[in-house]
Amino acid sequence: MTTTASISSSAGLELAVITGLSGAGRSTAAKCLEDLGWYVVDNLPPALIASVVDLAARSHGGVDRIAVVVDVRSRAFSSDLREALDGLQRTGHPARVLFLEAPDDVLVRRFDGVRRPHPLQADGRLIDGIAQERDLLRDLRGEADLVIDTSQLNVHELRAKIAALFEAESADALHLTMLSFGYKYGLPVDADVVIDCRLLPNPHWVAELRALTGEDDAVRDYVFAQPGASEFLDAASALLSRYEQGYVGEGKHYATIAVGCTGGRHRSVAVSAELARRMRADVVEVQLSHRDVEHK
Repeated sequence: MTTTASISSSAGLELAVITGLSGAGRSTAAKCLEDLGWYVVDNLPPALIASVVDLAARSHGGVDRIAVVVDVRSRAFSSDLREALDGLQRTGHPARVLFLEAPDDVLVRRFDGVRRPHPLQADGRLIDGIAQERDLLRDLRGEADLVIDTSQLNVHELRAKIAALFEAESADALHLTMLSFGYKYGLPVDADVVIDCRLLPNPHWVAELRALTGEDDAVRDYVFAQPGASEFLDAASALLSRYEQGYVGEGKHYATIAVGCTGGRHRSVAVSAELARRMRADVVEVQLSHRDVEHK
């Protein structure tokens, strides 16, 4: 059995683990990181991660960023990877875990498009293999630093998202995605924290504001002038600051903060932008995205 006790110390070594559901885009993520200058090892058994990291640490800076792609090959996969990650943490080489996923129907279409079986399908149905893999990865998904649902992303969009998250970043900082959304279109599946701003009056019912969005000054002024709005923003900011401290303390460096209102056009857009501004003032890296602002 490979152990992690012999791993050499190298403070500048960065390690990322790319995993997730088959068909969700692991190969695209690996190629993106390779283009960014990461040393990428594909289809690596979890028990061998420590050996790769040890070799890189012994290169004295020759290899300073490693990404390993791991997938389900056996029922012991989850426990093997958990053991490997725990060992790396103990020896001073914490790994950031990127987990890629997509709904069953999207994965089925992708497998049908390439005409290949699912790795866990065996002699059964494709959907059975997907279900088995999803079950095996459930705990790992819950502990991942970053979860990306690739169902609405083409190859170029996925590459751009990963590049924005991994290029020229600090491994010790928290990287937030502040995402506005509309509850009528569903909760974002990759949200770590959800903030509901439907307690504020809806600009949709103000005739002169209906066609505008939370990116317009008139809507922002209306939302923030409402009774309780200032207190709500202060409380949400304090909560996010606490999450920042807790996440970084626990080694979690990526988080998606979803801010929702009914339609995702007015309140959530204005509030998410203001929260992003406040977090940036605290020197937190924030990407701002409005998922449903174009819906009428």
